[in-house]
Amino acid sequence: MTTTANDQRTGRAMAGEELFDSLTHFVVTHSGQPRERAERIADQAVAFVVTAATATVPMVPSDDVDLGLHALILHTKDYADLCERFAGRFLHHNPKPGGGARNPEKVAASAHAMKAAGFMVFDDLWTVDGTNLAQCDSDCGRPYGQA
Repeated sequence: MTTTANDQRTGRAMAGEELFDSLTHFVVTHSGQPRERAERIADQAVAFVVTAATATVPMVPSDDVDLGLHALILHTKDYADLCERFAGRFLHHNPKPGGGARNPEKVAASAHAMKAAGFMVFDDLWTVDGTNLAQCDSDCGRPYGQA
């Protein structure tokens, strides 16, 4: 069976409209992104966390998706609820500023894992330009999703 765009999961649907709107607003306000781009960033951030809950590869967000991931984490109750619902535990976030640029291969593997999990992936948001040097890829020292 071929998957069509209509068959694909979205982070927006996983989050629900209230949380999704709040995440989008946060990305617009705090990251200066246009609304349409902020919506796509928020979608990918939620899809990233849901995928990370069961991923078999280390999950590393792209520079753009990390904007949405930080917005999601700052919604502490909603983030904790999302983690519990999909991972059965809290997925900790321990950025390592100054740790060097993100690994493009791990970022690409994360996008592939999301696609394999049935999520719509916006490929243009899964790039690494080296301007964001924080390594936001850990869960208490483990890659996101690794128990």
